Amino acid sequence: MNCRPHDPVTRVPVTAAWLATRALMLWLLAHNSAPLLGGGSVAREVWRLYAHWYGVLAQGSFPAHDTLWQYPPGAGVVLLAPGLVPRLTYFQAFVALTLAADALITAALVRAGTRPGRSLLGAAVWTGGLPLLLHLPLARYDVQVTAFAVISLLMSARSPRAGGVLGALGALVKVWPGLVLLGTPRGRATRTAWAWATAAGAVSLVLFAVSFRDPLVFLRQQGGRGVQIESLGGTVLNLARHAGWPGRTRYRYGAIELVGPYVHAVATASLALTAAAFALLVLWRVRVRQWNAATPYDAALSAVLLFTVTSRVISPQYLIWLLGLASVCLTSRHTSQRPVAVLVLAATALSTVAYPLLYSQVTTGTWTGCLLMLARNGLLAGAAVLSFVRLCRAARPSTGHPGAGADAWPAEASVGLAALRAGTRGLRPAVSFSDGAHGDVTARALACADRPRRHVVPGARHGVPPSEPSATRSGALALRAAAGLRAVLEITRGGLRRLLH
Repeated sequence: MNCRPHDPVTRVPVTAAWLATRALMLWLLAHNSAPLLGGGSVAREVWRLYAHWYGVLAQGSFPAHDTLWQYPPGAGVVLLAPGLVPRLTYFQAFVALTLAADALITAALVRAGTRPGRSLLGAAVWTGGLPLLLHLPLARYDVQVTAFAVISLLMSARSPRAGGVLGALGALVKVWPGLVLLGTPRGRATRTAWAWATAAGAVSLVLFAVSFRDPLVFLRQQGGRGVQIESLGGTVLNLARHAGWPGRTRYRYGAIELVGPYVHAVATASLALTAAAFALLVLWRVRVRQWNAATPYDAALSAVLLFTVTSRVISPQYLIWLLGLASVCLTSRHTSQRPVAVLVLAATALSTVAYPLLYSQVTTGTWTGCLLMLARNGLLAGAAVLSFVRLCRAARPSTGHPGAGADAWPAEASVGLAALRAGTRGLRPAVSFSDGAHGDVTARALACADRPRRHVVPGARHGVPPSEPSATRSGALALRAAAGLRAVLEITRGGLRRLLH
């Protein structure tokens, strides 16, 4: 018996795997104090740090004098939410809400994957990939942040308004979800999504300013951060310790950072690389002409990867973001990011080996720790480069012509010649497909007997302008029009010259 695309039977394996893997993650969290699992350091962030911040936020103020507070004001809402759950401790309520956000992401991926032309591979990757981080995702609020980004992407195609609002709300919790709006298709969808995102962000900031004191204090704390030992720059400096670099580690801003000569230069270089990554993404956005159903997903993953690898900080929970975005990409059969998802999964597994399993090796800078971080960050850097390259290639318009390959097809189109001005105009048809993909394509000029001949069309502005198809230097189809008696005489003289010679 064949199952229909929306048959609930297709959801059973994913549901069973989710229940089994999350039970294992809860078991690991219950045994968090084991030395191999970090000696209690993973869960400590919730019951000590988050619970402390909850007490401050409940008094109507953000932790203005706490250097560990480096998050936008929306994070305060996430940290206050466990206090609304009855009959549970703060820690228990936080884990329960994290599991609920995880289930919501899984359900959204399953729903997207069971639509016609989609794939359940995304739901499978999220379900099986998140446990690679062991119990860490249950003790960080990055799953909740990822839920904003995932649902924003999945809803944007049907409702740009909802996608824009969710992207903005996610950016107010942790800045990176705002990047999911980078790949929205040109035209009305982008205008709608970006306008609603701007409005939602502005209204939310006003509400935070009215309800809390110091909502923007995180900007001051972020500016003072150095180079975390797990970042790309930190890996370079850690390796330099074996070559005689005199730097050392220090616990600052909630992370192990490197201090010593050249650290400021490395931090500056990281910021410069981040600016360069932003410039590349803007350039892609300006030049892209062809979208398919997966382009918004692919662009979001590529953008977050570029910003992650160029950051001064790469914490292990950042892999939660990348897993979520890679899973969204894999719900579409048009995605260009399948090899990138494999690299993200490999980097996720290595991140767990680095923290919490062998974190002492990383912080002390042993060869084992250095090579481990070099491999993890090398995978992430390779994934970022590969992701952007494949994103750019997927957005190139087809330039083939009938008979040149499977990506070409014949077509007919009508052009209003009477409105043309004098000169040569390139023709770039806008094509829409039944699967939702659309974009501009390049029409090729064919040197064949049945090519359209010269036409003469009366026009109120230019009298009787003759026009004819032609080719640009690159071979693209163009339309050449003349206007006025002098232009007509020049075309006639040129035709006679070609006839006589």
